[in-house]
Amino acid sequence: MLDGNLIFKERQARILVLLLDNSKDWYISTLAKESQSTYVHACNFLLSCESLGIVESKRHGRMKSIKLTDRGMQIARMVSEIIRLATMPAQQEPETKPEH
Repeated sequence: MLDGNLIFKERQARILVLLLDNSKDWYISTLAKESQSTYVHACNFLLSCESLGIVESKRHGRMKSIKLTDRGMQIARMVSEIIRLATMPAQQEPETKPEH
């Protein structure tokens, strides 16, 4: 079962949004650094995500690359959109002229 607190914390959300960038090979250490998390925090979060089918990992010697699954891609896009909407400046309502 997906715990809402798992994703809707700032560092976890940053990790998921970073993973949307497919132009990079993502490793736990680079995700931790770029999301301003500790290695242990990123590792624990990614292990939880892997057990939920959000990410998959592949070993390259001692390193483990991480990428989003199709399900994870959908979730990460939604999280990215929520962040975008939440940080967007409030729209100013146009002034209405009084009726005569």
